[in-house]
Amino acid sequence: MSSSTAVPGQSPIAEPSPQSLCALEPRVPADRLVAEMVPPPRFDSVRFDTYVPDPNQPSQSEAVGVLSSFAAGLGGAHASGSGKRKWFGRKQAAPAGPRGVYLDGGYGVGKTHLLASLWHATPADSSLKAFGTFVELTNLVGALGFQQTVQTLGGHRLLCIDEFELDDPGDTVLVSSLLSRLVEAGVALAATSNTLPGKLGEGRFAAADFLREIQGLSSHFRPLRIDGEDYRHRGLPEAPPPYSDDQVTRAAYATPGASLDDFPSLLDHLARVHPSRYGALTDGIAAVCLTDVRPVPDQSTALRLVVLADRLYDREVPVLASGLPFDQLFSEEMLNGGYRKKYFRAISRLTALARDAKGLVAQ
Repeated sequence: MSSSTAVPGQSPIAEPSPQSLCALEPRVPADRLVAEMVPPPRFDSVRFDTYVPDPNQPSQSEAVGVLSSFAAGLGGAHASGSGKRKWFGRKQAAPAGPRGVYLDGGYGVGKTHLLASLWHATPADSSLKAFGTFVELTNLVGALGFQQTVQTLGGHRLLCIDEFELDDPGDTVLVSSLLSRLVEAGVALAATSNTLPGKLGEGRFAAADFLREIQGLSSHFRPLRIDGEDYRHRGLPEAPPPYSDDQVTRAAYATPGASLDDFPSLLDHLARVHPSRYGALTDGIAAVCLTDVRPVPDQSTALRLVVLADRLYDREVPVLASGLPFDQLFSEEMLNGGYRKKYFRAISRLTALARDAKGLVAQ
């Protein structure tokens, strides 16, 4: 399919029409969810020696050393035996002490870089290591069922969980039970978050009612604090202001593989696509072009947008937009509420992708 864009004083130019994310409804089989539990493309090549610690933040260098030793300690036999859980016979004793490490720090200090580096450095075949966000992990349980997820991941050497957050009581109980079973099976854990494990859930639901589960989660991890400022703002220019609708539309038509949608319609479409499919929604998309960006209307919509922002950032898909700047997406009430860390992460990531999109606009 093609269309034509009119240039003042010239004949219309036939160009391929951009795709519309709103027209896509991907289906993702369960086996793909498992196979894709690896570091996202943005972190394919990261390693400990490519992490550049801030000299003013000694905790960053210390984290590299601790995680390097942690990875080295995961060599050899699986903690429950030979690399796969012994499902029959004598039950293995759970390892003493925390069986995981928990990277706690602010936005953009390189936690995901370090987590992916740990995955790459762990001396095990990729089929014995899993890497995914907290949302992807809960989606996996939804797709496979609890017992099948335990069996699928129970033979792994390492499970890395990025953006660990507990948003509701059901997730608290689910993840607490899952990780307890995996630790019992000998799986090592590593996670990142902006909240210390003992504080998960605060400000979101009645955490006191689930204190036992939250404390159980905390006991699996050794907290490792990483201080620093958001590297995406260190010495980098400010995010570009939004462009006009015409500029965004022209860029979409001129960029092979770009998508073009108006923002309110995309938000509506996200409600019809399960968040586990947002990664597949962006398959083959070279750039996302959005017109009429405006504040998100409610919290459910905002949380879906956060997941999409994470998937776009993982895949390094630039985002070109008209309307309001991304730091005005969320209301003051949202930014002061229990999900504020998610919203600030989304703003930070969308801002980085907006900078990446500057080259798409003809000067």
